[in-house]
Amino acid sequence: MTAPDFTTTIVVEQTPKEAFDAITNVRGWWSEEIEGNTSKLHDEFAYHYEDMHRCKMKLIEVIPDSKIVWLVMENYFDFTKDKSEWTGTTIRFEISKPDGKPDSNKTQIRFTHVGLVPEYECYDVCKEGWSNYINKSLRNLITKGKGQPNATGKPRTASEEKLKTDRK
Repeated sequence: MTAPDFTTTIVVEQTPKEAFDAITNVRGWWSEEIEGNTSKLHDEFAYHYEDMHRCKMKLIEVIPDSKIVWLVMENYFDFTKDKSEWTGTTIRFEISKPDGKPDSNKTQIRFTHVGLVPEYECYDVCKEGWSNYINKSLRNLITKGKGQPNATGKPRTASEEKLKTDRK
C-alpha cells in the first residue's frame, strides 16, 4: 500500500481572496528567485535553489479564491539518486471555509503535494521544506503581509542548511 501524499493545512483570519493572492505571489513566500508568471492558468515558472534543486511548474487549474494546481513539468535534485523525483507530480492549494461553514470569518488552505510520498528519497527534506514554506512563510505572507522566501544563497530550513554544508 502506498503512503498518502504530503499534506498540510493552515487556517487564517483573512479572506479567500487574500489567501489566493498570497499563494499566487510565489516570490513572496517560496523564493525571490522565481522566474516567470505564477498566477494565471497556463502560466509557467521556474524555481531553483543554488545547484541543489531546480524545477519548472505550470499552472494547470486556477479557480480564483478557491483552488490552484501546479504540474511539476521538470525537476532535478542533486542529492537524490533519482534526479527527477517530483516530475509529473502536482501541487494543490485548496482554499475553503473551515468545516464548510460559509459564514466563518476564517479561511482554510489545504496544501497537498500529490505524488510526494515517503517512498521518495527526498521525502524528509521536502516535507520539512514544504512545512516551513506553507506553515510559516505563506501563513506570514497572508496574515502579516510578509513571508520568508528563499533569498540568494540563504537556506530556510535545517535540511537545506545540512545539504548545503554536506556539499562542501
